[in-house]
Amino acid sequence: MRRGLPHFGQPIRQSGLERLRAWLRDTDPEVGRRLPPERALAATLSMSRPELRKALAVLEVEGRIIRHVGRGTFVASPSDVLQSPATIAALAKRTGPHDAMMARLSFEPELAHLAALHATPLQIAQAQALASDIRGAKTWDAYERMDHALHDLIAASAGNVLLYELFKIMNAVRQVVVWRQLSSGFEGPLPSYHSFDEHDTIIAAIAGRDRSGARAAMRRHLQSTLNAMTVDD
Repeated sequence: MRRGLPHFGQPIRQSGLERLRAWLRDTDPEVGRRLPPERALAATLSMSRPELRKALAVLEVEGRIIRHVGRGTFVASPSDVLQSPATIAALAKRTGPHDAMMARLSFEPELAHLAALHATPLQIAQAQALASDIRGAKTWDAYERMDHALHDLIAASAGNVLLYELFKIMNAVRQVVVWRQLSSGFEGPLPSYHSFDEHDTIIAAIAGRDRSGARAAMRRHLQSTLNAMTVDD
């Protein structure tokens, strides 16, 4: 037998990643289940903790697991996979700012239409409070955080889980590829910024259960944002 080659019949040792994949396949843990602590899992798989961490990092990029600092590692749900950093990054590489806004124009007016039908009084009150808080934003970062929260709330208020999950994917890509061209020379939005009144109009239509009005108001709002993005310097 040549030195350095495995003897026939001698098992070839699996890599740490292969062993972790096999363990997940064999145990088939349910979505959302917390995996054992690293020390215990490394012992179960007969590998070192550094080797295990490398394997976990690969599965996290693939969207198979999701890790929360201080909480542990969990089996990812399908929505976790679709919203994983790797998935969002891949979509962002193939999406331009204009395309992202056109997707919003196609999608969010319909969510506003549904929100006018399904939003609860609590959700409407939360939207009104957010719209009021947005007017007090002193920086663009603060404005964008609250604007994101408002649009997310409207999407959730539509009452359709699948549409809401699709919205979150679209919005995550939009946050990566759309740059702000409106903040030059100002620390934050001016009191006359177009979005303030537009937000109020959308929410008023939702509160009034005016489905067509909510759809039209959201479309006008997003079109205003697209126009501001594409205006020539």
